[in-house]
Amino acid sequence: QGGECDLQDQAMGFGHAGSRFNENKRAVEEKYMGPLIKTIMTRCIHCTRCVRFSSEVAGVENMGLINRGENAEITTLENAVASELSGNVIDLCPVGALTSKPYAFVARPWELTKTESVDVMDAVGSNIRVDARDNEVLRILPRLHEDVNEEWISDKTRFACDGLSRQRLDQPYVRGKDGKLAPASWGEVLSLAADKLKSAGSNAAAIVGDQACVESMFALKDLMKTIGSQNLDCRQDGSALDPAVAASYRFNTTIARIEESDVCLIIGSDPRSEAPVLNARLRKRYLKGGFKVGLVGNRRDLTYRYDYLGAGGDTLSQIADGSHPFKEILQNAERPMLILGVGALSRQDGQAVLAAAHKIANDTGMVQEGWNGFNVLQTAASRVGGMMIGCVPSEGGIGTKEILAGAKNGEIEVLYLLGADEFNMDNLGNTFVIYQGHHGDAGAHRANLILPGAAYTEKNAIYVNMEGRVQLAERATFPPGQARDDWAIIRALSAEIGDPLAYDTQEALREKIQSAHPEFLAIDTIETAKWGDFGITGNTAPTPFESPIANFYMTDPISRASETMAKCVEEILGNREATGTNG
Repeated sequence: QGGECDLQDQAMGFGHAGSRFNENKRAVEEKYMGPLIKTIMTRCIHCTRCVRFSSEVAGVENMGLINRGENAEITTLENAVASELSGNVIDLCPVGALTSKPYAFVARPWELTKTESVDVMDAVGSNIRVDARDNEVLRILPRLHEDVNEEWISDKTRFACDGLSRQRLDQPYVRGKDGKLAPASWGEVLSLAADKLKSAGSNAAAIVGDQACVESMFALKDLMKTIGSQNLDCRQDGSALDPAVAASYRFNTTIARIEESDVCLIIGSDPRSEAPVLNARLRKRYLKGGFKVGLVGNRRDLTYRYDYLGAGGDTLSQIADGSHPFKEILQNAERPMLILGVGALSRQDGQAVLAAAHKIANDTGMVQEGWNGFNVLQTAASRVGGMMIGCVPSEGGIGTKEILAGAKNGEIEVLYLLGADEFNMDNLGNTFVIYQGHHGDAGAHRANLILPGAAYTEKNAIYVNMEGRVQLAERATFPPGQARDDWAIIRALSAEIGDPLAYDTQEALREKIQSAHPEFLAIDTIETAKWGDFGITGNTAPTPFESPIANFYMTDPISRASETMAKCVEEILGNREATGTNG
């Protein structure tokens, strides 16, 4: 903690030159707490902040105090700390007994450039501070925002930043006749991309990835319009969300007001892995008492007790038609809420699931004056922003599932992937794939042409979290090599096509966005979404609801490139035991 230690500052300003302690000093053997937390336990003053955080906030009680008096020690039973929020004990420790293992001996605070930004590892939109030196991100810390993340961030947010400097796309590539990618100039790739898009016309399509910013999605939407294609979708997972009704895809209760709810129905979601910071809010409400939670879907190791209601759509239908007793519990609640996971919405019966959840909300009084208990737990930072600007197929266009089917059977000639990596690339047939992104992940491996873009720490950008809260991220470093801002690449491509977009600066682009969608004028506030009809009534399959996240530590190109996350997978997931309250 050198350079940012309060105790050090106090001792320097007011302390004596020498110690007045004449007794034998106590030394403690270091403890092993996994790949993320470095321990120097001789410094420990037994304040038990870390123990209280683990048990009260994280809900994973695998840290504790053993022995008594001067023999007391903080320990974890010699196991890695298996919590998605474990890194926060580093910020809590007042003496530096617990520090960041990946950041140890890397830099001093006064060497770092500190930039305020927004996290894109999930859809919570946690406020963060990015610390960089020599154009390299060295660590990420939380910023206080009581309505979003309080002062916590997940371990993936904090420790995956080493992935920003590995496996990067730093120059354009074209796949040659030999099937191998070869470096090319910007002029070559833009000319080739323009020719392919123009010739494909309405047979071109675009899919947006999970970490795209609002500016790049808006520019891509305009680009597809210029070539005459309506085949565009920001729902990479193909989830059944209604772009016409904002309440159908947002977390309407808001994260902070979870604490006002008294009953919660979770459908096909695992908040602990999909949004650990939001899950901490649910546990916070649970600890206050008088909070009943019901779960429909596969059993989950959550950090609060819940009633297991059933696995699949048959249980959901029973709750919707009133034959399940949990519906009466919802009806008798003052402020009931439901959390609908995108894993349930991305199935073939997604529209029927959405309609059933809508019926439950209507029948149980979830939507009332000053309260909306209907919530969709998004997992992608780009999803709500994309829905707000209409980055979805317009009349005559097709969505993600139809685009992928069309690519497989040859109907889609050109597929433009804006950072989209989370689907099976083997089913794209002979489609010409243009990949714009920042890491050599699945999309780049399949691509015929690569346009290197910027990661979230390398651009000034707008992101919208799952609540519909518009937030600004600032550039902390510059993209490597020849990589450029995503919106600027799309603007240059439109000029090559011969129909340049009507903006050539980011300020002009933002003005265009705000003119078309005035809700983007209000930064860091939430406008209540109007309630309406959505979903298509139908039969929901009894197949169990699954969470889309099987591996919390690797969900995107950045975290998959991170050596630290790889160690977490090996040590924590490899030896996984049930650690939650309901485990």
